[in-house]
Amino acid sequence: MNQRFILICLCTALSYPLSAISQNSAEAPTLFRNYCAPCHGQSLEGGNAQSLVDAVWQFGSKKSHMMRNIKYGIADFAMPAFEAALSDRQINSLIDFIFDQEKKSGATKPLPPDRIHTLDYEVRVDVLAHDLDIPWSIAFTRPGKAYVTERPGNIRQLLSGQLIDEPVKNVPKVVHEGQGGLLDIAIDPEYDDNGWIYLAYSHSIPPLSGGSKPTAMTRIVRGQITNNEWSNQQTVFEAPAETYQGTRHHYGSRIAFDAEHRLYFSVGDRGNGKQAQDLSQPNGKIHRVNRDGSTPTDNPFLTRYDALPSIFSYGHRNPQGLAVHPVTNQIWSSEHGPMGGDELNRLVKGANFGWPEITYGRNYDGAVVSEFRSKPTMKQPRLYWKPSIAVCGIDFIQGDAFPRWRNHLVVGALKYEEVRLLNIMEGEVIHQEILLKNIGRVRDVATGPDGAIYIVTNGPGRVLRLTPIRDLNGNPNE
Repeated sequence: MNQRFILICLCTALSYPLSAISQNSAEAPTLFRNYCAPCHGQSLEGGNAQSLVDAVWQFGSKKSHMMRNIKYGIADFAMPAFEAALSDRQINSLIDFIFDQEKKSGATKPLPPDRIHTLDYEVRVDVLAHDLDIPWSIAFTRPGKAYVTERPGNIRQLLSGQLIDEPVKNVPKVVHEGQGGLLDIAIDPEYDDNGWIYLAYSHSIPPLSGGSKPTAMTRIVRGQITNNEWSNQQTVFEAPAETYQGTRHHYGSRIAFDAEHRLYFSVGDRGNGKQAQDLSQPNGKIHRVNRDGSTPTDNPFLTRYDALPSIFSYGHRNPQGLAVHPVTNQIWSSEHGPMGGDELNRLVKGANFGWPEITYGRNYDGAVVSEFRSKPTMKQPRLYWKPSIAVCGIDFIQGDAFPRWRNHLVVGALKYEEVRLLNIMEGEVIHQEILLKNIGRVRDVATGPDGAIYIVTNGPGRVLRLTPIRDLNGNPNE
């Protein structure tokens, strides 16, 4: 198998009952030898399944990811659930042993391949930047010039394929805790005339009465970058102070513009799923505003006294991808589910997308979120992934570089470390293809002004560029 996870053969497990393993000693090597080695090799070098010491982690490299994979299994990839066979303590000791062996091996994440072969093209892969500090988003102001956000709070400039060492000065202060920080960056559709650049980030305010720590929420601002310095900042969206949360995750924070140049942005549920159904709260929503922060006159909840006027759709968990179809002007979003149930949605004005009343996922502890997968008044996803791929940034391919892929959707995945290509016709996904795998957690994808596909990865922090070499008929592109 070429899938990367902690694979424990079911037949092996049945041959080694739990009673045969000591529960009171340092048993990790024995656990590995009895349960894992038949597939992954006695020295973790690989065999029927992949190596565990090559720094390639398909289903998440965190201990929590591995715990879920072993305990609850990954049915679609023949990974059985072992919650009845192994205790949490045993699973933790097994994971610690694997991490320790990987560390001793000195393995590091390999460089991406120079070339890849897809169904339509042979593609060149270039590494444009490396050693970035948790890069989150990339946006182009013109061919050859892009800005990349780093989650701790920096904006970096990429000029003619070279990363400029000095970060942009005077960037707004962010809350870099948990999943928070400096997140999306977007360029005004009329940038050549006005120079506006938009940022989404986690913004904090002092604790309200009775609170013990600052609260935070997604905030949208715009400003200009002149001489490598952020200036002329204006607030586009700031939620009411009483709606700020003490949690530090599920900020959402993607930005997109439709054909009328209205601004859409996502706010995750901030860990309070029920509030995604509450129209008086900003979290768990896709919002739509004019670029100056005013409210479009046709927003769906503009006249409701109990709703925030900026809300466009609701019932979202944590949307970290937004893209506008270049032909239909339809708004699409990608959304992190819990354990299972990542979604691709085609947004509809005023629609309820169901979270947490309906979902195809379950809680990370295995508990049921909802017994319902559908309800008559709630929208279904156009596609869902189960198991979750940890879907993140998305973009529709435009330009002349990849004519066979024009208007296809390119999708990044964090946990599976993938770049996928989706063919969408008449609003439905008809095909998926994996273009790249095991290159790091794919945080963002974007089509540049040159038509190339740009990829932002975490762990390692890199920017990659995909350009065509020749098509499937052998016709060269260079």
